[in-house]
Amino acid sequence: MAALGAARRLMRSYSRVKHAPRGGRVPVRCGARSLCSGTRDRDDAKPQFTDPAVQDVLCRITGLDLQKVFRPVKEELKPPTYKLMTDEQLAQAVTLATEQARKLLQMPPVLPERKPIDDVLSEEKILDGMDTAKYAFTDITYDIPHRERFIVVREPNGILRKATWEERDRLVQVYFPKVGRKLSAPLVFKEENLKMAFSQDRHEDVLDLCLVQFEPDSSDYIRVHAATYEDLDKHGKYELLRSTRHFGGMAWYLLNARRADGLIVDMLKRELLQDAVDLVSLFHMLHPHSESAQEAAGQQAAGADLLKIYAQTESQRSGYIELALQAYEEPVTKSRAE
Repeated sequence: MAALGAARRLMRSYSRVKHAPRGGRVPVRCGARSLCSGTRDRDDAKPQFTDPAVQDVLCRITGLDLQKVFRPVKEELKPPTYKLMTDEQLAQAVTLATEQARKLLQMPPVLPERKPIDDVLSEEKILDGMDTAKYAFTDITYDIPHRERFIVVREPNGILRKATWEERDRLVQVYFPKVGRKLSAPLVFKEENLKMAFSQDRHEDVLDLCLVQFEPDSSDYIRVHAATYEDLDKHGKYELLRSTRHFGGMAWYLLNARRADGLIVDMLKRELLQDAVDLVSLFHMLHPHSESAQEAAGQQAAGADLLKIYAQTESQRSGYIELALQAYEEPVTKSRAE
Protein backbone atom coordinates (compact mmCIF):
# COMPACT_ATOMS: atom_id res chain seq x y z
CA MET A 1 0.00 0.00 0.00
CA ALA A 2 2.86 2.38 0.74
CA ALA A 3 4.27 1.80 -2.74
CA LEU A 4 0.83 2.41 -4.27
CA GLY A 5 0.48 5.66 -2.36
CA ALA A 6 3.89 6.82 -3.48
CA ALA A 7 3.07 6.02 -7.09
CA ARG A 8 -0.14 8.04 -6.86
CA ARG A 9 1.78 10.95 -5.41
CA LEU A 10 4.25 10.80 -8.29
CA MET A 11 1.37 10.88 -10.80
CA ARG A 12 -0.20 13.88 -9.05
CA SER A 13 3.17 15.65 -9.23
CA TYR A 14 3.37 14.89 -12.95
CA SER A 15 -0.19 16.20 -13.43
CA ARG A 16 0.77 19.53 -11.85
CA VAL A 17 3.69 19.83 -14.25
CA LYS A 18 1.67 18.73 -17.26
CA HIS A 19 -1.08 21.29 -16.67
CA ALA A 20 1.25 24.19 -15.92
CA PRO A 21 0.24 27.43 -17.71
CA ARG A 22 1.64 27.82 -21.25
CA GLY A 23 3.64 30.61 -22.81
CA GLY A 24 6.49 30.70 -20.32
CA ARG A 25 4.24 31.54 -17.28
CA VAL A 26 4.77 29.10 -14.48
CA PRO A 27 3.64 29.10 -10.84
CA VAL A 28 7.18 29.93 -9.69
CA ARG A 29 7.65 33.66 -9.19
CA CYS A 30 11.00 34.26 -10.86
CA GLY A 31 10.32 37.23 -13.10
CA ALA A 32 9.67 37.38 -16.83
CA ARG A 33 11.44 34.67 -18.80
CA SER A 34 13.46 33.71 -15.73
CA LEU A 35 12.97 30.02 -16.51
CA CYS A 36 16.10 29.83 -18.58
CA SER A 37 16.77 33.20 -20.11
CA GLY A 38 19.95 33.80 -18.12
CA THR A 39 19.79 37.52 -18.86
CA ARG A 40 22.51 39.83 -17.63
CA ASP A 41 22.77 43.49 -16.88
CA ARG A 42 24.02 45.28 -19.98
CA ASP A 43 26.72 47.86 -19.72
CA ASP A 44 25.09 50.46 -21.96
CA ALA A 45 28.23 52.60 -21.97
CA LYS A 46 30.22 49.87 -23.72
CA PRO A 47 29.54 49.14 -27.40
CA GLN A 48 27.91 45.78 -28.05
CA PHE A 49 28.70 43.32 -30.85
CA THR A 50 25.28 43.88 -32.43
CA ASP A 51 25.51 47.69 -32.51
CA PRO A 52 25.19 49.01 -36.10
CA ALA A 53 28.44 50.99 -35.86
CA VAL A 54 30.32 47.91 -34.66
CA GLN A 55 28.79 45.67 -37.30
CA ASP A 56 29.64 48.20 -40.01
CA VAL A 57 33.34 48.20 -39.05
CA LEU A 58 33.51 44.41 -38.70
CA CYS A 59 31.83 43.89 -42.06
CA ARG A 60 34.33 46.21 -43.75
CA ILE A 61 37.40 44.52 -42.33
CA THR A 62 36.02 41.05 -43.05
CA GLY A 63 36.46 41.61 -46.77
CA LEU A 64 34.40 40.24 -49.64
CA ASP A 65 36.30 37.72 -51.74
CA LEU A 66 33.73 36.08 -54.03
CA GLN A 67 36.20 33.37 -55.02
CA LYS A 68 36.56 32.35 -51.36
CA VAL A 69 32.90 32.72 -50.42
CA PHE A 70 31.73 30.57 -53.33
CA ARG A 71 34.66 28.17 -53.37
CA PRO A 72 33.75 24.54 -54.18
CA VAL A 73 32.73 22.32 -51.30
CA LYS A 74 32.92 18.55 -51.06
CA GLU A 75 29.68 17.15 -52.42
CA GLU A 76 28.35 14.84 -55.09
CA LEU A 77 29.96 15.65 -58.43
CA LYS A 78 27.62 17.25 -60.94
CA PRO A 79 28.26 18.41 -64.50
CA PRO A 80 29.18 22.12 -64.61
CA THR A 81 26.76 24.62 -66.09
CA TYR A 82 27.94 27.11 -68.71
CA LYS A 83 26.06 30.24 -69.73
CA LEU A 84 26.66 32.74 -72.50
CA MET A 85 26.09 36.28 -71.21
CA THR A 86 26.33 39.78 -72.48
CA ASP A 87 28.37 42.32 -70.53
CA GLU A 88 25.16 43.65 -68.99
CA GLN A 89 24.00 40.19 -67.92
CA LEU A 90 27.44 39.44 -66.49
CA ALA A 91 27.35 42.65 -64.45
CA GLN A 92 23.90 41.71 -63.11
CA ALA A 93 25.13 38.22 -62.22
CA VAL A 94 28.10 39.65 -60.34
CA THR A 95 25.82 42.06 -58.45
CA LEU A 96 23.50 39.20 -57.52
CA ALA A 97 26.44 37.06 -56.38
CA THR A 98 27.76 39.95 -54.28
CA GLU A 99 24.40 40.34 -52.51
CA GLN A 100 24.25 36.60 -51.87
CA ALA A 101 27.82 36.63 -50.55
CA ARG A 102 26.97 39.39 -48.06
CA LYS A 103 24.16 37.23 -46.71
CA LEU A 104 26.52 34.26 -46.38
CA LEU A 105 28.98 36.47 -44.49
CA GLN A 106 26.43 37.45 -41.85
CA MET A 107 28.27 37.08 -38.54
CA PRO A 108 27.11 34.64 -35.84
CA PRO A 109 26.04 36.24 -32.55
CA VAL A 110 28.50 36.87 -29.73
CA LEU A 111 26.79 36.46 -26.36
CA PRO A 112 27.90 36.23 -22.72
CA GLU A 113 27.79 32.77 -21.19
CA ARG A 114 24.39 31.80 -19.84
CA LYS A 115 23.96 31.48 -16.09
CA PRO A 116 23.53 27.97 -14.64
CA ILE A 117 20.02 26.79 -13.78
CA ASP A 118 19.82 25.35 -10.26
CA ASP A 119 16.26 26.14 -9.16
CA VAL A 120 14.53 23.55 -6.94
CA LEU A 121 10.74 23.59 -7.24
CA SER A 122 9.78 21.05 -4.56
CA GLU A 123 11.07 18.11 -2.53
CA GLU A 124 8.95 15.02 -1.94
CA LYS A 125 10.59 12.89 0.75
CA ILE A 126 8.09 10.09 0.19
CA LEU A 127 9.49 9.53 -3.31
CA ASP A 128 13.06 9.12 -2.07
CA GLY A 129 14.40 5.75 -3.25
CA MET A 130 11.32 4.85 -5.33
CA ASP A 131 13.45 4.59 -8.46
CA THR A 132 17.07 4.84 -9.54
CA ALA A 133 16.39 6.85 -12.70
CA LYS A 134 15.54 10.50 -13.24
CA TYR A 135 12.23 11.49 -14.81
CA ALA A 136 12.20 14.44 -17.24
CA PHE A 137 8.96 16.25 -18.07
CA THR A 138 8.94 18.45 -21.19
CA ASP A 139 6.31 20.78 -22.57
CA ILE A 140 6.31 19.92 -26.29
CA THR A 141 3.85 22.60 -27.42
CA TYR A 142 5.04 23.75 -30.84
CA ASP A 143 4.37 27.48 -30.55
CA ILE A 144 6.57 28.03 -27.48
CA PRO A 145 10.13 29.35 -27.94
CA HIS A 146 12.66 26.79 -26.75
CA ARG A 147 14.12 29.28 -24.27
CA GLU A 148 10.71 29.55 -22.56
CA ARG A 149 9.83 25.87 -22.74
CA PHE A 150 8.98 24.36 -19.35
CA ILE A 151 11.27 21.39 -18.62
CA VAL A 152 11.68 19.86 -15.17
CA VAL A 153 13.45 16.81 -13.76
CA ARG A 154 12.39 14.58 -10.87
CA GLU A 155 15.46 13.23 -9.06
CA PRO A 156 15.48 9.73 -7.48
CA ASN A 157 15.64 11.41 -4.03
CA GLY A 158 12.29 13.16 -4.66
CA ILE A 159 13.56 16.62 -5.60
CA LEU A 160 11.73 18.33 -8.47
CA ARG A 161 13.96 20.91 -10.17
CA LYS A 162 14.31 22.82 -13.38
CA ALA A 163 16.40 21.08 -16.02
CA THR A 164 19.99 22.22 -16.47
CA TRP A 165 21.11 23.77 -19.74
CA GLU A 166 22.69 20.51 -20.90
CA GLU A 167 19.51 18.59 -20.13
CA ARG A 168 17.39 21.22 -21.88
CA ASP A 169 19.53 21.15 -25.02
CA ARG A 170 19.37 17.37 -25.17
CA LEU A 171 15.60 17.14 -24.61
CA VAL A 172 14.85 19.92 -27.10
CA GLN A 173 16.96 18.09 -29.67
CA VAL A 174 14.98 14.88 -28.99
CA TYR A 175 11.58 16.46 -29.56
CA PHE A 176 12.57 19.20 -32.02
CA PRO A 177 15.65 17.88 -33.87
CA LYS A 178 17.87 20.43 -35.54
CA VAL A 179 19.48 19.32 -38.78
CA GLY A 180 23.15 18.48 -38.29
CA ARG A 181 23.06 18.60 -34.47
CA LYS A 182 23.93 15.47 -32.51
CA LEU A 183 22.63 14.41 -29.09
CA SER A 184 26.24 14.00 -28.00
CA ALA A 185 28.87 16.53 -29.07
CA PRO A 186 31.25 15.25 -31.79
CA LEU A 187 34.65 14.13 -30.54
CA VAL A 188 36.36 16.83 -32.61
CA PHE A 189 35.50 19.34 -29.88
CA LYS A 190 37.79 17.64 -27.37
CA GLU A 191 40.95 19.59 -26.72
CA GLU A 192 43.35 17.04 -28.20
CA ASN A 193 41.25 16.68 -31.34
CA LEU A 194 40.94 20.43 -31.74
CA LYS A 195 44.72 20.70 -31.84
CA MET A 196 44.81 18.12 -34.65
CA ALA A 197 42.16 20.03 -36.62
CA PHE A 198 44.04 23.30 -36.13
CA SER A 199 47.28 21.74 -37.36
CA GLN A 200 45.43 21.00 -40.62
CA ASP A 201 44.11 24.58 -40.91
CA ARG A 202 40.53 23.40 -40.38
CA HIS A 203 39.61 26.38 -38.18
CA GLU A 204 36.66 27.44 -40.32
CA ASP A 205 35.26 23.90 -40.42
CA VAL A 206 35.48 23.67 -36.62
CA LEU A 207 33.60 26.96 -36.19
CA ASP A 208 30.94 25.98 -38.74
CA LEU A 209 30.30 22.70 -36.93
CA CYS A 210 30.27 24.52 -33.59
CA LEU A 211 27.50 26.81 -34.83
CA VAL A 212 25.31 23.80 -35.58
CA GLN A 213 26.08 21.78 -32.44
CA PHE A 214 25.95 24.37 -29.65
CA GLU A 215 23.83 27.33 -28.60
CA PRO A 216 25.64 30.71 -28.95
CA ASP A 217 25.68 31.35 -25.19
CA SER A 218 26.68 27.85 -24.09
CA SER A 219 30.01 27.24 -22.38
CA ASP A 220 31.12 24.79 -25.09
CA TYR A 221 30.38 27.28 -27.87
CA ILE A 222 32.40 29.99 -26.15
CA ARG A 223 35.23 27.56 -25.30
CA VAL A 224 35.62 26.29 -28.88
CA HIS A 225 35.55 29.80 -30.35
CA ALA A 226 38.11 31.07 -27.83
CA ALA A 227 40.43 28.12 -28.52
CA THR A 228 40.14 28.68 -32.27
CA TYR A 229 40.85 32.40 -32.05
CA GLU A 230 43.79 31.80 -29.71
CA ASP A 231 45.37 29.34 -32.14
CA LEU A 232 44.89 31.70 -35.08
CA ASP A 233 46.46 34.56 -33.14
CA LYS A 234 49.32 32.40 -31.88
CA HIS A 235 50.31 31.30 -35.39
CA GLY A 236 49.27 34.46 -37.24
CA LYS A 237 46.82 32.58 -39.49
CA TYR A 238 44.23 35.35 -39.63
CA GLU A 239 43.85 34.97 -43.39
CA LEU A 240 42.11 31.61 -42.89
CA LEU A 241 39.01 33.45 -41.64
CA ARG A 242 39.15 36.48 -43.92
CA SER A 243 36.06 36.72 -46.15
CA THR A 244 34.23 34.27 -43.88
CA ARG A 245 31.43 34.92 -41.39
CA HIS A 246 33.82 34.21 -38.49
CA PHE A 247 36.36 36.99 -39.13
CA GLY A 248 34.34 39.65 -37.31
CA GLY A 249 33.98 37.46 -34.23
CA MET A 250 37.74 36.86 -34.16
CA ALA A 251 38.47 40.59 -34.43
CA TRP A 252 35.95 41.34 -31.67
CA TYR A 253 37.54 38.71 -29.41
CA LEU A 254 41.05 40.09 -29.91
CA LEU A 255 39.93 43.68 -29.39
CA ASN A 256 38.19 42.84 -26.12
CA ALA A 257 41.32 41.04 -24.96
CA ARG A 258 43.43 44.05 -26.08
CA ARG A 259 45.57 41.76 -28.21
CA ALA A 260 44.97 43.03 -31.74
CA ASP A 261 48.61 43.81 -32.53
CA GLY A 262 49.18 40.69 -34.60
CA LEU A 263 46.06 41.29 -36.66
CA ILE A 264 47.04 44.93 -37.30
CA VAL A 265 50.52 43.88 -38.47
CA ASP A 266 48.97 41.25 -40.74
CA MET A 267 46.65 43.84 -42.30
CA LEU A 268 49.52 46.22 -42.96
CA LYS A 269 51.59 43.45 -44.54
CA ARG A 270 48.69 42.75 -46.89
CA GLU A 271 48.41 46.48 -47.69
CA LEU A 272 45.05 46.78 -45.96
CA LEU A 273 45.74 50.13 -44.32
CA GLN A 274 42.10 51.18 -44.07
CA ASP A 275 41.18 47.88 -42.41
CA ALA A 276 43.91 48.47 -39.81
CA VAL A 277 42.63 52.01 -39.21
CA ASP A 278 39.07 50.71 -38.81
CA LEU A 279 40.29 48.09 -36.36
CA VAL A 280 42.04 50.71 -34.20
CA SER A 281 38.93 52.92 -34.38
CA LEU A 282 36.86 50.03 -33.09
CA PHE A 283 39.42 49.48 -30.32
CA HIS A 284 38.91 53.08 -29.25
CA MET A 285 35.15 52.54 -29.22
CA LEU A 286 35.56 49.50 -26.96
CA HIS A 287 38.17 51.12 -24.70
CA PRO A 288 37.39 54.85 -24.70
CA HIS A 289 39.41 55.45 -21.50
CA SER A 290 42.60 53.93 -22.87
CA GLU A 291 45.59 56.20 -23.36
CA SER A 292 45.46 55.59 -27.11
CA ALA A 293 41.80 56.60 -27.40
CA GLN A 294 42.25 59.78 -25.37
CA GLU A 295 45.39 60.77 -27.26
CA ALA A 296 43.70 60.18 -30.63
CA ALA A 297 40.65 62.17 -29.55
CA GLY A 298 42.81 65.04 -28.35
CA GLN A 299 44.70 65.22 -31.65
CA GLN A 300 41.65 64.35 -33.77
CA ALA A 301 43.90 61.83 -35.48
CA ALA A 302 42.86 59.82 -38.51
CA GLY A 303 44.39 57.41 -40.99
CA ALA A 304 48.03 56.44 -40.46
CA ASP A 305 48.34 58.90 -37.58
CA LEU A 306 45.77 56.85 -35.68
CA LEU A 307 47.93 53.75 -36.09
CA LYS A 308 51.04 55.60 -34.93
CA ILE A 309 49.32 56.78 -31.76
CA TYR A 310 48.09 53.25 -31.07
CA ALA A 311 51.58 51.82 -31.60
CA GLN A 312 53.19 54.37 -29.25
CA THR A 313 50.66 54.21 -26.41
CA GLU A 314 48.89 50.86 -26.46
CA SER A 315 50.68 48.27 -28.56
CA GLN A 316 52.92 45.61 -27.05
CA ARG A 317 54.55 45.22 -30.46
CA SER A 318 54.99 48.85 -31.38
CA GLY A 319 58.19 48.17 -33.33
CA TYR A 320 56.46 45.65 -35.60
CA ILE A 321 53.55 48.00 -36.30
CA GLU A 322 55.81 50.97 -37.02
CA LEU A 323 58.00 48.89 -39.36
CA ALA A 324 54.97 47.47 -41.16
CA LEU A 325 53.49 50.95 -41.48
CA GLN A 326 56.79 52.30 -42.77
CA ALA A 327 57.04 49.48 -45.33
CA TYR A 328 53.51 50.29 -46.48
CA GLU A 329 54.13 54.04 -46.75
CA GLU A 330 57.43 53.86 -48.68
CA PRO A 331 55.96 52.68 -52.02
CA VAL A 332 53.17 55.27 -51.71
CA THR A 333 55.73 58.05 -51.11
CA LYS A 334 57.84 56.95 -54.09
CA SER A 335 54.84 56.81 -56.42
CA ARG A 336 53.81 60.34 -55.41
CA ALA A 337 57.37 61.60 -55.96
CA GLU A 338 57.42 60.14 -59.47
